[in-house]
Amino acid sequence: MDLLVDKFKEVLSSVLPIVIIVMLLSFTIVDVAQDMMLRFIIGAILLIFGLTIFLFGIDVGMQLIGDNLGRFMSTQTRNSIVMFIAFLVGFAATVAEPDLLILGGQIADATGGTFSETFIVGIVSIGVGLMIALGVLRLIKSFGIKYFFLIIYALIAVLALLSTNEFMAMAFDASGATTGALTTPFILAIGASVSNSKGGASASDDSFGLVGAMSTGPILAVLLLSLIQKGGFQGSGDAYQYTEGIFSPFIHAIGETLFESLIALAPILVIFLIINYLSLKISKQRLKDIFKGVVYTLLGLTVFLIGVNQGFMDMGRFLATELANDHQNLLPIIALVMGLVVVLAEPAVHVLGEQVEDVTGGYINSKLLMGALSIGVGLALTFSMLRIMIPGLQLWHFLLPGFSIALILAFFVPDLFTGLSFDAGGVASGPMTATFILAFSQGVADTLPQADVLVDGFGVIAMVAMTPIIMVQILGLIFKLRTRKVGMD
Repeated sequence: MDLLVDKFKEVLSSVLPIVIIVMLLSFTIVDVAQDMMLRFIIGAILLIFGLTIFLFGIDVGMQLIGDNLGRFMSTQTRNSIVMFIAFLVGFAATVAEPDLLILGGQIADATGGTFSETFIVGIVSIGVGLMIALGVLRLIKSFGIKYFFLIIYALIAVLALLSTNEFMAMAFDASGATTGALTTPFILAIGASVSNSKGGASASDDSFGLVGAMSTGPILAVLLLSLIQKGGFQGSGDAYQYTEGIFSPFIHAIGETLFESLIALAPILVIFLIINYLSLKISKQRLKDIFKGVVYTLLGLTVFLIGVNQGFMDMGRFLATELANDHQNLLPIIALVMGLVVVLAEPAVHVLGEQVEDVTGGYINSKLLMGALSIGVGLALTFSMLRIMIPGLQLWHFLLPGFSIALILAFFVPDLFTGLSFDAGGVASGPMTATFILAFSQGVADTLPQADVLVDGFGVIAMVAMTPIIMVQILGLIFKLRTRKVGMD
């Protein structure tokens, strides 16, 4: 019960800042219809309780699956088997990631059904699985992490030059959306198990970086898709359809959403059951506990998706449309405030702060990291609004120098910080970024005549995911300089 209460507090602190901002805008600047406000409140409540139950299920059940699969992989002697299992686990965990399911629906809507939600989720998940397999091989072979990311991002840069702006924005957004509440625990468990089984002085350093490797998979997969889908595609051209009614949309969505959630969770459960039957042989009581966690995860994911799709994102879209029509000059300021408060409320950011404080022996405290990430994400959202508002300003104008700086810094900071920084890229882009802020961005892009929702409506998750990489690298450089100074003294 204490764990459930803790999860509720974490989720509440994450969602509450957005709710407060919405309320302030609704009662001061934007006139929101009563039925939409009621749907937003219901959606927010469902989102809070759904995400709480989902995270509780992760801790009491799904995390155990990840730990056992990681332990099984560490006992394998053939690299090909380890890589194959890593691919399967990465694929299976990603297809059930809530943030990616939300983004898949957004892409399907924006492209007028050219790409279905299932297709996008599947392609991205394949990319994740392949890059996790390569990341595990890097761990086994002790290949330098800075060189690994240099090669991967060089390939990404080449593919981006051959891709259209629409695909590039969606590719980098998909990257940030995959590193969420479900995938991250699984991948961290795999990284820790493989690096510990390898042993040696570099084991602790190598335990980080696999999440960062995973996040490059969606970029590569979507950019490769752009080479097949030549010439881009056209959006639906239809006006955005807001949900109607108050309670009926939530009730009608229960059956379909429950089925979708079950299908999403089925692959990882099937893989676990097969491996348990063949090798793990977990006790019946342990299996019973795991299945309880799976049920919690299923119910939580269902309630979360219903709340988001039927009540929460409509408000983000509506506020953005009204502000873009009547108060365009306020958009960068509002985006800055959103970024400052949203990242501070992300539970994963606090966990990252504690990790950095531990590995640096207190030289870099969590408050310094929180402040750096808050400023970084605030600026990322501000620049995202300016990119939509200013014709000619494109996503690569920010991502190219940003990732270039991160890769250059990787050669000047300890490898531990390089792994941490790329892992941190997905930390800030949590549920609020993938839901409300993405809907807000698309609303602005769809309203302003100089913007294109397919090009400018996406990319905000990518911007948010990029800033932690740079910030943690800078903190790593500060740590290196401080420790060197102490050594000289």
